[in-house]
Amino acid sequence: MATTTTSRILNRLIKCRNFRQFSKDVKYQKDPSKNLRLVAFGTCGICVGGISLWLRNKVDFGPALSSTVLALEPRQKQDDVYPVSDKEQRFQSFASRELDGQIYMTMQDFLESVTEENPRPRIGRFPLKKKDVDHMLDNTPKKRKATKDLFRSIWDKGVISYTEYLFLLCILTKPKAGYEIAFKMFDRDGNERIDRREFLLMEEIFRKKAEQDDEDEETNSNHDEVQETTLLRYFFGAKGKDTLDFNTFYTFMDNLQSEVLELEFYEFSKGMPRISEPEFAHVLLRYTHIDDDEREIFVKRVKERMPEEKGIDFQDFKDFLQFLNNLDDFEIVLKMYTFAERPITQEEFGRAVQVATGHKLHPHVVDTVFKIFDRDGDGKLSQQEFIGVMKNRVYRGFREYLRKPIGWAGFKACVKKELKHAR
Repeated sequence: MATTTTSRILNRLIKCRNFRQFSKDVKYQKDPSKNLRLVAFGTCGICVGGISLWLRNKVDFGPALSSTVLALEPRQKQDDVYPVSDKEQRFQSFASRELDGQIYMTMQDFLESVTEENPRPRIGRFPLKKKDVDHMLDNTPKKRKATKDLFRSIWDKGVISYTEYLFLLCILTKPKAGYEIAFKMFDRDGNERIDRREFLLMEEIFRKKAEQDDEDEETNSNHDEVQETTLLRYFFGAKGKDTLDFNTFYTFMDNLQSEVLELEFYEFSKGMPRISEPEFAHVLLRYTHIDDDEREIFVKRVKERMPEEKGIDFQDFKDFLQFLNNLDDFEIVLKMYTFAERPITQEEFGRAVQVATGHKLHPHVVDTVFKIFDRDGDGKLSQQEFIGVMKNRVYRGFREYLRKPIGWAGFKACVKKELKHAR
């Protein structure tokens, strides 16, 4: 048992992105003396953490290290090192299929990548043959059978490319009001329908935007030779000649948002129709810069201020989480209160949401949010903190407005966290 615990902690420390950043700091340090100091600090940190674990668990590290299995990452050429974005790292971590040297996600992988902190343990990736993919594609559901559990129904019998992964992430963070705008962006010839070529072009634009590519050149990809995936088959049929109308596009986007939110909700509700207010706080604070200790302070605050549990049902939960996709518009409304030097109350918060989104939130949900983000208990919302944390939540940690420490400071935080949870 102790060996398993040690192996898990070491594995998580090695995978910690702060450890990776610390390694990059050493690699790119121009001053050799600084390199030596960084290496010395890093070695001391690992030794201190290891000795502490050994003293506590009295185990040998040899078996622990040899039992650690990590998913293989695509190798980088020694003379062609390039930075890998957070999104690409996450895609590589969760993607479990490989075809002709290219990495793909299944629908299951995608859902887990946006609802879980770490991927399922596995040994490498499952190699696919063309006949395997053809069989998957032949069993793709028809788009006329739109359902809110499309990804769960396909599960591991479909494939998603990296570009499609970025596209789907955009869908999860796009407000409903932006659906029609996005559709018109796809529809380059103005016929109110999207064909396969227009869809692939827009996916390429999403990819470049996500990777912060400032080049304005047209992509040189040959869209007719792109490896077919489950999404392409679903939208455009076996021959790729079908088109996508706005209603189908809207339904797909809305259903995907609902499907992901259902997974998050039922993880806490355990099949019950409601989650508690502290559980709601846990969901809101996931994928943010807030560490475990600070998160517990927020949750404790809710428990103390709301001793009588009323619960929050899925519809109210969904309404609030989808409102967060309109956070930029809502922030503009909040700034008007700031300019007028007026603190925002619960009633004004609800009114601001309605102005920004056209929808009303349940008063109990608004009350719960105020209990979470009202630091001093004066009944007023801590606006800056609320916006910063919720923007983290919307983008699921990919855009951290209040970033965690990186490099050596971040690695020390990782060691401290893992040692604490090993007790």
